[in-house]
Amino acid sequence: MPSRFIFRLANIITNAICTASSGSTDRYKLKYRQYEADMKEEYKQYSQRIAEKKKGHLQCPEASIKGTQLEDGHSDDLTALGKKALLQQCFTSKPYNMQHNIRKSEAEDVAAERRKQAVVEQVMVDQLSRAVISDPEQSTRADVCKEAHGLLGFGTAPMRVRKRTLHETKIRTKSGLTENMLSNKLRFDSRIISRNGRDACRELIGFFFACDRSLTVYEFRQFGKNRTNALPFIQKGVYQHQRGQKKGKAYDLSDFYIGANLTFRSFDHNLPESFKQNPVLTLRVISIDEAAMDFLKAASMEFKQECSKQVVDNSKVVKKIQGVLRKTISKRGVRVITGLGKYFRHIDKNRNGFLSQADFKEALKVFHLEIPEGDFESLWLILDDSKSDKVDYGEFTRAVFGEMNEYRKAFVRKAYMKLDFNKTGSVPMVDIRKCYCAKKHPLVLAGKATEEEIKSSFLETLGESCSNPNEVSYSEFEDYYEGLSIGIMDDEDFVNILRNPWGI
Repeated sequence: MPSRFIFRLANIITNAICTASSGSTDRYKLKYRQYEADMKEEYKQYSQRIAEKKKGHLQCPEASIKGTQLEDGHSDDLTALGKKALLQQCFTSKPYNMQHNIRKSEAEDVAAERRKQAVVEQVMVDQLSRAVISDPEQSTRADVCKEAHGLLGFGTAPMRVRKRTLHETKIRTKSGLTENMLSNKLRFDSRIISRNGRDACRELIGFFFACDRSLTVYEFRQFGKNRTNALPFIQKGVYQHQRGQKKGKAYDLSDFYIGANLTFRSFDHNLPESFKQNPVLTLRVISIDEAAMDFLKAASMEFKQECSKQVVDNSKVVKKIQGVLRKTISKRGVRVITGLGKYFRHIDKNRNGFLSQADFKEALKVFHLEIPEGDFESLWLILDDSKSDKVDYGEFTRAVFGEMNEYRKAFVRKAYMKLDFNKTGSVPMVDIRKCYCAKKHPLVLAGKATEEEIKSSFLETLGESCSNPNEVSYSEFEDYYEGLSIGIMDDEDFVNILRNPWGI
C-alpha cells in the first residue's frame, strides 16, 4: 500500500481513538468505521487505475508513430492518414484522473446551477413585471373618467402615453400572470444547430409554461470575468412546429425530451443576421429538468407521447441507412465525415448550406458510399419536407450517418469553447498547436513516440479536413470528432479522448 495511504489511515485511527476515549464512544467508533471503509475504497480505485494503466500500455499499438507513418498497408482499407487519426483512440486506454475529474465536475455543476438559477430569477422578474405593468386593469376607472372630462392635474400625461412602472400599480390584477402560475414550468437547456461556431456555442436556457403552453428561451451571457446577464433570445409566446409531422401544431409537454428539435421562423424574432440565412431556426434540447417534467406529467391529464405510423416508418428508413453506412466507415469515419464536409462546403457556391439531390448523389459516389435508390428516395422525401428540392447538407449528413449523443457533443463544444474563448467562430491552427497536449498519450508514456510526433499527426489529420489550413471552424472541429466517435462504443472512452489532450 502506498505510504501516503498508510500515513492518512494512521492519523485517522489515532484521532478516532483519542476522541473516542473522551466521551461519545459509539459515535466515534461509527465514524472510524466510515473512514476505514472510505480508505479501503480509495485504495481499491487506486489499484484499479494502476492495473488499467499497465493494461493500456499493453493494448496500445506495438509500432511507433514513425512506423505508422512509413507503413502504407492496405489492410482494413486504411490509408496512412486514417491510421494517424485512429491514434487518437489510444487515449481511451488512459483514463482521466478520477479524483481530478470528480473535483472538476463538481465545480462545473455548481457553476452551471448558479447560471441556471440566475436565468430563472431573471425570467420571473421579466414576466411578472411585464404582466403587472401592461395589465389594462391598472388603468383605474377614476383616472379614465378624469381623463375623459379633462380633469387630470396639470403636468399629468394622458394614460395612453404615460410611462407606468411597477411601483405605480394601483390595484391587484386579475388577468395578469402570477408567480404561482409561472412556477409550473419545465426548464430545459438547448443549443443551436448551426455550422457557425459563435452561434453553436451559445448557452441557451428555455422554459415551457404549463399554464398557457407558452415558451421562452434566454441566453446566458458572460461579459468579462465577473459580469453576467440573462437576455431574452426568444420572447415568451405560444409557438408552432415549423417542420416535420407536427408542422403547424402548437408545442406541448410531450415535445420536450433530450434530443428533441424545436423549430422557429427566423424572421419572427429579433435575431442576429447569421440566423437569417436559414428561414427556420432549429434548437436541440440537450437536457431537461426531470423532476419538473415528472411533476407536470402527473398534473397534466392530457399528456400523451404520440408516435404516428409515419414517424415510425421514417425512423426505420433512417436507421436502416445508418446501420449500413456506419458499418462501412467504422474504421475510416474521420476521413469520410471530414472529407464530405469539405466537399459540401466546396460545391456550396451560394454559401447558404443547401444542396440539390444530384449534388448529394454525386458526393456519395465520390466517397464510394452506396445507398439503394429506393432508400435514398424515401430519405429525400423525409428531409425535403418543404418540397424545395434542396436540403441542408448538415442535416443530410446527420440523417445518413447519425450523430453522437448529446453527452459526447457537450464535451466537443466544451473543448472548442476553451480554444475559441473570444467566440469568433474559428480558431487559428497556431492556437490548436499550443493547446493540444500529448503528454498522456500511451505511446508517449511507453516511450514509443514523442509528444511532438503525436501532436503533428493530430494536426495533420485535422488540417486535412479544413478549407483554410491556417484555421479551424467549429463545423470542421465537430466533424473530426463526429468521425472519431463512430468507432468508439463507450461514452467514457470517447470523453477520455477529449479530456486528456484538451484538459477539460
